[in-house]
Amino acid sequence: MSKTAIIIPARYGSSRLEGKPLIKVAGKSIIQWVYEKAMQAKLADLIIVATDDERIYNEVKSFGGEVEMTSTEHKCGSDRIKEVVMRHPEISYIVNLQGDEPLIKPESIDAVISDVKDDEDADISTLIRCIEDKDEVENPNLVKCVVDNYGYAMYFSRSKIPFERNENQATFYGHLGIYGYKREALIKMTELPQSSYELSESLEQLRALQNGMKIKTSVVDFKPIGIDTKEDLEHFKAIITQ
Repeated sequence: MSKTAIIIPARYGSSRLEGKPLIKVAGKSIIQWVYEKAMQAKLADLIIVATDDERIYNEVKSFGGEVEMTSTEHKCGSDRIKEVVMRHPEISYIVNLQGDEPLIKPESIDAVISDVKDDEDADISTLIRCIEDKDEVENPNLVKCVVDNYGYAMYFSRSKIPFERNENQATFYGHLGIYGYKREALIKMTELPQSSYELSESLEQLRALQNGMKIKTSVVDFKPIGIDTKEDLEHFKAIITQ
């Protein structure tokens, strides 16, 4: 039976905020906040946290979530997700949901699922949002995306794309780091060698594009709040308090 799984890769180590999946806000860990948002998505059959850390494993178990241990040798979340998927032949569609976005909208998760399931040509799906703030457009930490007339990604970059030779002609899109995969696409991408553009920009999705895979995008009116720094954490606490 074909199933759709939301898989949340989570690791303890972080260069800027150690142990962030376990940080408590309003009585719940960050990983629990994310898990509960995933539970509100209507189109998923399974939700699984994939981790290599027993502390995270025990935390997920404590609030009744599904969690599986994975190898400590994985270099990225996609590899960790693939390990889980290979144990579950029933999983045909996969959402890679980041474990540090506790305010992700369930509707956004469902949009990713719909795109990858309903579009026969799409190998992968993801989300983008319109950006107008010049600082955001120029910020290398916010990945930009250009799309074709049919909503498929043409390129992702940390640079400002497209370059404005003529102003006010282009719409700028920021990328949201959530992906939907067809099973065979996830396996294919993780088994391909890193591509030159991927290594240049440190963007894994460029490996897929450079190898001819198609990424369908949907535009959403949602600005994610990722927990990467102490400042991000305080911002999230303030929102929850309000």
